[in-house]
Amino acid sequence: MRPIITKLLAVLVLAGGFFLMKTLIASKKKNKPSTTVNIPTAFVSMAQNKIVPINITENGRLSAKHKIDLFAEVQGVMQATSKDFKPGTKYRKGEILVRIKSDDFYANLQAQKSVLQNLITSMLPDLKLDYPDAYPNWDNYLKSFDMSKPMAELPKPETDKEKFFITGRNIYTTYYNTKNLEIVFQKYALKAPYNGILTEALVTPGSLVRAGQKLGEFINPSQYELELAVSKTLINAINIGQEVNVTNPDNSSESWVGQVTRINGKINPATQTIQIFVLLKGTGLREGMYLEANVSGKEKLDALEIPRNLLIGGTDIYVVNSDSALALAHVEVVHKSRSTIIIQGVENSTWVLAKPIPGAYAGMKVNVKLED
Repeated sequence: MRPIITKLLAVLVLAGGFFLMKTLIASKKKNKPSTTVNIPTAFVSMAQNKIVPINITENGRLSAKHKIDLFAEVQGVMQATSKDFKPGTKYRKGEILVRIKSDDFYANLQAQKSVLQNLITSMLPDLKLDYPDAYPNWDNYLKSFDMSKPMAELPKPETDKEKFFITGRNIYTTYYNTKNLEIVFQKYALKAPYNGILTEALVTPGSLVRAGQKLGEFINPSQYELELAVSKTLINAINIGQEVNVTNPDNSSESWVGQVTRINGKINPATQTIQIFVLLKGTGLREGMYLEANVSGKEKLDALEIPRNLLIGGTDIYVVNSDSALALAHVEVVHKSRSTIIIQGVENSTWVLAKPIPGAYAGMKVNVKLED
């Protein structure tokens, strides 16, 4: 009896162990995750090429049309004038901008004038004897000679003999040397070439000014030019004399109407753009301002306007082909604005992606949905 019981217990133990082992193995098995394919939705629009008006919007810096850099051509100590030589000071045409001390140079000029006067005086007796017809002209010239005024032109000789006679007395050489000193003397006082305002001052009264030194900058604040860089593909859409609407990006209430006055004949090789210049007049304009110009160009035929963020690599866009997969289409960008681009090269009735898809790639399957 006991051996039978022992055998039964052994069988039960083995059966229990086998059952426990199967239970443990089953508990360690992981359920295989189910794989689902997530197909993104592609919002599309049907391409329809049409006449698209091109509005060119560009920013540019304002600069005075009439602007000069003031340089010294002589050396000396700067003297004070009736107005402070400081930025913001206004001058009328002919007013002295900068005066440089010239006492020693003026004395030298007067001495040279005196030499010329003495030469003419010493020549007159011989001239009266040899060339009596020329004597009245030179006598009148000497009588009207004023040391405090610029010299008048010398009387013109009537014959070659008279000319050679005067040349032999060293009159012409002395006259032109003196005239040269007069020209240099005028450079000790820089005068305003037009009504304007000083925008930069680099010297002050008492400063030693050297020849070739920059003294400041002077502009005419009544006329300005706005420089714009326009794509070479759009230059044919702009004409000289065309009106341009200009606004201040920082203050939309400020606006002006300008006119295209010049178009550069050279293309910038780095940016493939061409400079155009817009003439502006009016209140509120300042040198160095950045303004926004809107130019209404000619219309472009057979073009499509799409959001700017749909352009891939500057030359391609995504389209949806017949099997609901994305494909890259090469296009020609005609114009770019802040939010849109105008392109050519897309056939009519093509499904064009209307909104970007994150992680999009050529061949991606999509669910096509027509954009409202």
